[in-house]
Amino acid sequence: MSLSRRSFFKHIGAAGAAGAVGLASGSASAREPKKAGPDDVGMLYDSTLCIGCRACVTKCKEFNDLPFDREILDGAPYDAPRDLSETTKNIIKLYEDGETRAFVKMQCMHCIDSACVSVCMAGALHKTEDGIVAYDKDVCVGCRYCQVACPFDVPKFSWHDAFPLIVKCEMCRHREEGPACAEFCPRDAVRYGKLADLLETAHARLEESPGRYEPEIYGEDDGGGTHVLYLSPQGVSFDDLGLPDLPKEPLPHMSESVQHTIYKGFAAPAALYGLLMFAQIRNRKKDAGKKGDDLSEEGGEK
Repeated sequence: MSLSRRSFFKHIGAAGAAGAVGLASGSASAREPKKAGPDDVGMLYDSTLCIGCRACVTKCKEFNDLPFDREILDGAPYDAPRDLSETTKNIIKLYEDGETRAFVKMQCMHCIDSACVSVCMAGALHKTEDGIVAYDKDVCVGCRYCQVACPFDVPKFSWHDAFPLIVKCEMCRHREEGPACAEFCPRDAVRYGKLADLLETAHARLEESPGRYEPEIYGEDDGGGTHVLYLSPQGVSFDDLGLPDLPKEPLPHMSESVQHTIYKGFAAPAALYGLLMFAQIRNRKKDAGKKGDDLSEEGGEK
């Protein structure tokens, strides 16, 4: 049975229309946002305590076998990473406006409902039992969708390696002691522990010293909540620190609902397969016709 170009695209259009009807009828109700578990871990960063010593950056590199980013300053080598990269999993940046100064620590936020996990087709990025967003290099296909999806611009790609990988903070899950950045912070500006306990600590600090801090905890519900929480000095907004203004709704939970409705019954993949089959059949006919012409020309020459 032959399939004409017109009838093929008619079937494709019908499949697409069926998906659209499903969306319009309200069958694509948003899935429930994911919640933090009772044993989930996290980090609390208090910008008012940070002195910018960057011990966290140095120890992160040391315990994760990352090379130092050397620069020569005043004739001496100096480890001076400028941003997150394939060799830097966390970094300290400075906000400065006149006499107002504040430091901020940047790393993977380990979102409770993670966009990077949502878009990872191979499951290379996944959630551990304690809420950490972990990375499995052995199943990564290098699509880099995680880079596009992350609202914090965290995942980096190791372009200089023969077999490139994604590089991001995994909260030192290979260490029993937890993140090296928290263990070696001399001012306790970075604290590691159970996420629920850290939230309690952050709220207590806001209540005890209301004039010291901005009256919010970044990460409590931003983007559905994160496992890395922030306290900022009074007068320095989270936007000033470079943290994005996100809705309370997790980014993946609506997008996944729409995708799952479109793919319900495997209609869209079947349509795509049909399109590829149609293209293959058409190309085969072209090749057959070309071979026939070549044989005719050879027969004429003889």
